[in-house]
Amino acid sequence: MKKLFLMALVALVAIGANAQDKKKENPNKPVFTVVKENKITSIKNQSRSGTCWDYSTLSYFEAEILKKTGKTYDLCESFVANKTYMDRAVQVVRLHGDCQFAQGGSAYDVYYALKNYGICPEDAMPFPGSLYGDSLNNFNEFFSLMSPYVDAVARNKGKKISNQWKVGLQGILDAYLGKCPEEFTYEGKKYTPKSFAASLGLNMDDYVSITSFTHRPFYTEFPVEVQDNWRNGLSWNVPMDEMMRIIDNAVMQGYTVAWGGDVSEQGFTRQGLAYATDEKAQSLTGSDMARWLKLSATAKKGMLDSLGCKVPEIVPTQEMRQERYDNWELTDDHGMLIYGIAKDQNGREYYMVKNSWGEAGEYKGIWYMTKAFIAANTMDYMVNKNAIPKDIRKKLGI
Repeated sequence: MKKLFLMALVALVAIGANAQDKKKENPNKPVFTVVKENKITSIKNQSRSGTCWDYSTLSYFEAEILKKTGKTYDLCESFVANKTYMDRAVQVVRLHGDCQFAQGGSAYDVYYALKNYGICPEDAMPFPGSLYGDSLNNFNEFFSLMSPYVDAVARNKGKKISNQWKVGLQGILDAYLGKCPEEFTYEGKKYTPKSFAASLGLNMDDYVSITSFTHRPFYTEFPVEVQDNWRNGLSWNVPMDEMMRIIDNAVMQGYTVAWGGDVSEQGFTRQGLAYATDEKAQSLTGSDMARWLKLSATAKKGMLDSLGCKVPEIVPTQEMRQERYDNWELTDDHGMLIYGIAKDQNGREYYMVKNSWGEAGEYKGIWYMTKAFIAANTMDYMVNKNAIPKDIRKKLGI
């Protein structure tokens, strides 16, 4: 009897705890219904490295291969980083240091590496961080050595330099990232990086970059003027509404999108949500947004989770995008992979976005970013040209 009493007491305590949890449960927490979800490869972790461009774009090409062939690959970010950082150093030296040598990059860097150097699977090179005793990438020591090395070569006072600096730099790259293999075996077959890339079923002529700004003519290509676009990769410039139509059409037709944009905004949370809140909203007296704007930055962060699906958003405009780009508010902070569309309980639409921070946040490495957030904060993105609506392709002539 005593045992039964104790069991009943435990059950009552548990019920009370559950009731208390239900009381604390946020009624505004988004409840998502998937509209369209395309297949992607596993969540990766860039860890302490500025290589989102590398992880997100290889993830994009992995998804392209998965769509085309049904095969799942884990392509090697270290291979791309090794080749890209050497190329970037060469440009910095060629320009006598009058450009930036940094960890960041663009989707075009990955495209360029695949097209010109090939690729290898992840296990053909050392696991990230393993060469220096870390469990994942940690570029702190790596770049503290490499950056001054490149700067010293680029700004030396000699009238002529030899190519030996490249030998030294390659030694640093190989020490921290691993040496890029000249040949390797995958599933019982020997490959070079170029022959392996050729075996993946990708047509590198299928890929284009899209952006939307008014300082350049629409339906023409131009290199988006950000420091990490150091190769001057070209993007097609389209009106904002068409920029968004392309993403929607791509996802609904089974494609993914390698997105680059600004995640330093107030509405981007570390728990897996992103809303287009804006400090410059006008004529909002008495509205939820007006109350939101009166809060301090700290208070806003604290309220994002509680507001949930009721977070007030601005309606992005072409003019707003251009103003924020010109005054440095719209930046290319991060690269991610758009692979789906979902709706919350109020009908607000979100893109399902794969991140490269491991299984972080409420949704284990996936972010739900509203369409308004993407419209406001996109710098550019890579997409298969076959995913672009026919009327827009005709305007672009592709």
